[in-house]
Amino acid sequence: MRLPEARGDLSAAVIEALMSGRFEVARLPEVTDPLADEDLQLALAVCYELHYSGFDGVDDRWEWHPGLLALRGEIEYVFETALRQLTGPQPAVGAAEIPAALTALTAEQDGPSLARYIQSNATIEQFREFVVHRSLYQLKEADPHTFAIPRLTGRAKAALIEIQIDEYGSGRLARMHAELFRTTMGCLGLNTAYGAYLDRLPAVTLAVTNMLSMFALHRRLRGALVGQLAAFEMSSSLPNSRYGNGLRRLGGDEHATLFYDEHVEADAVHEQIAAHDMCGSLVAEHPELAADVLFGAAASEALGGRASAHLLDSWAAGRSSLREVSGQGRPAQTDQLAGVAS
Repeated sequence: MRLPEARGDLSAAVIEALMSGRFEVARLPEVTDPLADEDLQLALAVCYELHYSGFDGVDDRWEWHPGLLALRGEIEYVFETALRQLTGPQPAVGAAEIPAALTALTAEQDGPSLARYIQSNATIEQFREFVVHRSLYQLKEADPHTFAIPRLTGRAKAALIEIQIDEYGSGRLARMHAELFRTTMGCLGLNTAYGAYLDRLPAVTLAVTNMLSMFALHRRLRGALVGQLAAFEMSSSLPNSRYGNGLRRLGGDEHATLFYDEHVEADAVHEQIAAHDMCGSLVAEHPELAADVLFGAAASEALGGRASAHLLDSWAAGRSSLREVSGQGRPAQTDQLAGVAS
């Protein structure tokens, strides 16, 4: 994918280094809210993408460039500190208490629900925007969590692999969840290339994917990574049912909604595996990771809530939830959609 446009001095320094092949030490700016800072979150996202698909014309050796890694470490310190302040301290509960603690953290709240809005009220343009927000993660769904496999042992490792096998379609390309999402994007007339909408994604969306990558790329945060995965699986079935119903209401056929329909069934099974076999077993083996497991779950819920609120607030105000960038307007590529009534 191509490098994005910079959003400030920090992201400009990172992008310029990758383009020119010369790294110069950049100063980390003081920011009020690191979780919503466009410059900081984009700089971190660009650093992380070097571990996934990389960028067009950028030497793969930048992935382990000492100077860039040092700068990334400074950004991560600010990011992780803000995340821990947002979630507050988590209790070091016992292994048997982990499933109940995760259930409490992921309980559906009484406030405004993005999934309920999409099911009943979203327009087709708003549904497209929602899909664009999710695309940076969903087109590489499960990849961050795969980093945890060699960092776990025993029952926790087996449980994670069981979940990942489903995420990757049991080895069948057409059934991979990332490919199902690509099909949904195609039905909605969207650009299905990975990273095509990076410039359009605001910081609150980038923060969610950055959180996953930070947890994934640090062994010390393996507890947070599996906690995040458990929270995601435990709070996924009902929202995905609502997303699928919302798309059907808008005219989506079985191909367009298959991604959501698949997650309704799969995540209902994954919920128990993730909470008991993966997180419970990890904490039984490593009690010192209990608080981090709950931190990962709490961070996932908190950042997901902030991102959802951004979409709902934007739509309530009658504006797009996506960033406007150099002539790019609507995210859709066509007005007439394959499998979806316009």
